[in-house]
Amino acid sequence: MQQLRSKLERMDGRGYKAYKEIQGEYLGNFFSLYIDYVQPDPFANPSRLRLELSSEAVGLEEAWSSTHHRRVALEDYIARIVAQGIHNAHMSPGGTGKSGLVYIDGPGQEILERTAVRVAETVEIRLSLGLPARGRRVLGRQAYELLGQKIPELIRRTVLALDRQAVEAHLTLADEQQAIRSALSEQGLVAFVANGAILPRQSGVSNRPLTNGAIPFQSPPSLEVEISLPRGKSIKGMGIPQGVTLIVGGGYHGKSTLLKAVERGVYNHVAGDGREYVITEPSAMKIRAEDGRSIKKVNISPFINRLPGKVDTTVFSSQDGSGSTSQAANIIEALEVGSKLLLIDEDTSATNFMIRDARMQALVAKDKEPITPFVDKVQQLYRDIGVSTVLVVGGSGDYLDVADTVIMMDEYHPREVTEAALAVAQRFPSVRTAEGGGRFGPLTPRRVLRSSLDSTRRGREKISAKGLDIIVFGRQSINLAAVEQLVDASQTRALAEMLRFLVGRGDAQLTEMVDEVFNRIEQGGLEAISPYRNQHPGDLALPRRQEMAAALNRLRNLGIVN
Repeated sequence: MQQLRSKLERMDGRGYKAYKEIQGEYLGNFFSLYIDYVQPDPFANPSRLRLELSSEAVGLEEAWSSTHHRRVALEDYIARIVAQGIHNAHMSPGGTGKSGLVYIDGPGQEILERTAVRVAETVEIRLSLGLPARGRRVLGRQAYELLGQKIPELIRRTVLALDRQAVEAHLTLADEQQAIRSALSEQGLVAFVANGAILPRQSGVSNRPLTNGAIPFQSPPSLEVEISLPRGKSIKGMGIPQGVTLIVGGGYHGKSTLLKAVERGVYNHVAGDGREYVITEPSAMKIRAEDGRSIKKVNISPFINRLPGKVDTTVFSSQDGSGSTSQAANIIEALEVGSKLLLIDEDTSATNFMIRDARMQALVAKDKEPITPFVDKVQQLYRDIGVSTVLVVGGSGDYLDVADTVIMMDEYHPREVTEAALAVAQRFPSVRTAEGGGRFGPLTPRRVLRSSLDSTRRGREKISAKGLDIIVFGRQSINLAAVEQLVDASQTRALAEMLRFLVGRGDAQLTEMVDEVFNRIEQGGLEAISPYRNQHPGDLALPRRQEMAAALNRLRNLGIVN
């Protein structure tokens, strides 16, 4: 560190590119500092550095990272306290551009596998830093104040002063969440919502819990289950069974709020979120209509057939999918990648995809209507291929005929009304005719032509993430706004790197390509997919297989081999 100080003092006042000389490794009194990447300009992306500490210095216990879910939770905890420490320290000395910015990829409400902290034989804290400048001149003394004093002190006050009781509580919660997740299939459930959960959020743009006036969740007695937790504990709540479940009720009574909580239950949540004990089948996929999306040779024939012009819907393609064709494609693509639960809200669905009532059937003959509505396929999905559905419905009573379970939300209080729904269906029998045959239909795997993964623009590779919803891939822009279970911009950055990893490899089935990426991550960690792993890619978070497949499927130039 003395060598680093001497270098910085000598270059004080020189041109900004002089900072390149400090790239390398420096030994501190309780840490090693690795400056992996030095920004070329005060306005460029910040420099990247790692602080490596021994497990003994941190005081780690072997049990804290004994399983995968515990290691992820431990890394999450450390990233959280470092992020909070940065927020509290106000370390920026000011200057030009990003001067003095100190950043760690801090977690939000969800607990995701990240590259911000790595716990193995040692503990690595991966930070970004805007090296200080006045204009485009080096501020060497201020740089050393950050690198040699303030950042080490930050790590001393956070990582070296772990609140062991808080760590244990964070890991215990992870153990309990894992126990609930493991119990779902054993008990024939697709989701669990604990009694006392707080489901409403502060607003439509905030992921934090509503604190004033929120009604704690309480399971209806008929759906209440008890799940055993570690250390002799147990927890009670509502179990949503496999099959077809309807969530009904009046407007603004909490239907979509419940579905949104179940949708996010594919991830663990931090204590105090209100949904920390809302746990969902990990492969669950939120399905919606997505007007204008690209569709590439998807077999949507279970839902749509006999299009005008003799369009072959077993290999259906469109650069501008309609509401119904996009929703059909979204379902088939989810099944292709192994989803066992579909989550659907009629508010974001195509009406003609969801239902065709008796009057419309009488007016428009079936041989003139290519769409088989979802109401006629939802039970076949479960019976034929074991895929359950949770569906918010407020306007179509025909779904009562195909429901296994009906939950009514009444001022945010859930009630099980399956028997009452059956009685209504018997009292007012539907006169519509079931369409689409007696089986769900074929599922056709697709083989991707990897030469179609062209990431070049003007002869140079161009792949980057723009916030949560956009990936720039060569001359294309992938819009992920309708992929609703993507919750963190760091996941989108990881998706961009996953696509980069696939460029230039041989043709393969789409599911094989997804497997290839996730096998690489399992073997080498999330950073193994990044070409910048020697510069510590500390700002990635792991998406699911479903989100990776969704990104591939939205490539407008994706080539599929027949």
